[in-house]
Amino acid sequence: MLHERLEAVYDNVLRRNAGETEFHQAVREVLESIGPVLGKHPEYAEQKIIERIFEPERQIIFRVPWEDDRGEVHINRGFRVEFNSALGPYKGGLRFHPSVYLGIVKFLAVEQIFKNSLTGLPIGAGKGGADFDPKGRSDREVMRFCQSFMTELYRHLGEHTDVPAGDIGVGGREIGYLFGQYKRITNRYESGVITGKGLAYGGAQVRTEATGYGCAFFVEEMLKARGTSFDGRRVVVSGSGNVAVYAIEKVSELGGVVVACSDSSGYVVDEKGIDLDLLKQVKEVERRRLSVYADRRGAGAAYVAGRSVWEVPCEVALPSATQNEITGKDAEALVRGGCVAVGEGANMPTMPEGIRVFREAGVAFGPGKAANAGGVATSALEMQQNASRDSWTFEFSERRLQEIMSDIHARCLETADTYGMPGDYVAGANIDGFRRVADAMLALGLI
Repeated sequence: MLHERLEAVYDNVLRRNAGETEFHQAVREVLESIGPVLGKHPEYAEQKIIERIFEPERQIIFRVPWEDDRGEVHINRGFRVEFNSALGPYKGGLRFHPSVYLGIVKFLAVEQIFKNSLTGLPIGAGKGGADFDPKGRSDREVMRFCQSFMTELYRHLGEHTDVPAGDIGVGGREIGYLFGQYKRITNRYESGVITGKGLAYGGAQVRTEATGYGCAFFVEEMLKARGTSFDGRRVVVSGSGNVAVYAIEKVSELGGVVVACSDSSGYVVDEKGIDLDLLKQVKEVERRRLSVYADRRGAGAAYVAGRSVWEVPCEVALPSATQNEITGKDAEALVRGGCVAVGEGANMPTMPEGIRVFREAGVAFGPGKAANAGGVATSALEMQQNASRDSWTFEFSERRLQEIMSDIHARCLETADTYGMPGDYVAGANIDGFRRVADAMLALGLI
């Protein structure tokens, strides 16, 4: 139930953002947590901080025309929502996927506000993308699309204004094309204007691995808080993209046994433990389906088409594919299968009814805005290195990432305790992230 004052805020969000269901869901999750804050801090209500936080500072929508290899012209739609700059320049990824529309971008951006705040680093929040699908497109087609996209977006970017990065469908290839076009148009080698760059031209060590590694580090802290660890535990990771691959890598290093992962067509089960080298070859080098992994792995590995990976029994689940992938029924299946901890590697992958199931079952649940903050944290570290013309080692960068994730975990637990909700990472993350942004907005005046 929402606090009476917040019910009116939510009704206004629904009225002003009709049809944007993912955005509504993200806003409501935060509002359900911050009711107790209003009693201690009436100034937030008096200055309408909550209403202001959930209204983007700027929403940009633009046409992206491009030509494929056959000479056919295509028209896509591009987006950038610059949501909140109270803590620093807008910061958040670009997603290229057919499902992208304004509601998806706004949900991702509002999650980014609190995620970026939780890192403790001076970054605001934004998100963007396009309804373009890079799958099946040649490198030259992707390059032409990225160049057209950046030809419009560049005028809204800057290392002190808005700094995008990658997300679903935007990896190292796309970042290179986007940065190249920005450099060409502006005649400036402004490294800090985009993150996730290649190491050869200003990128940071551990940025590729950061979201997956960070999720594993956060869940490790959750398990420690319960007096246990990853050691010997069965783990299931959804997805097989960048986040999933590097979550699998770090979980394996921490002693866990990842027995399943998935793609959009089904999932693979490998009781011996996922062969990371083979997975990287299939998904990162060849860009092929997981069924190819199962064929090459041989005995002990099986590909199951058209089914949910959450039917595989496990002790730890890391949803790392996309939003709303764990339903209430999936959560019930995980609980029956012995799941004790869930860490969200993706943005909002668990539906509200799934979160309720986990909470009632006593499962440790790390929400995405906390558990997957490692990516944006390392992006901010990349910005820091670019600003100082410096380059850090892999070991130093990974250590900084681990420290940030440990600190986020500690503050989530401490905040949940302070507000009478011990062990509730959702409440702790939402309240701690909200308060830092809210205090900055108060300090900056009515802007």
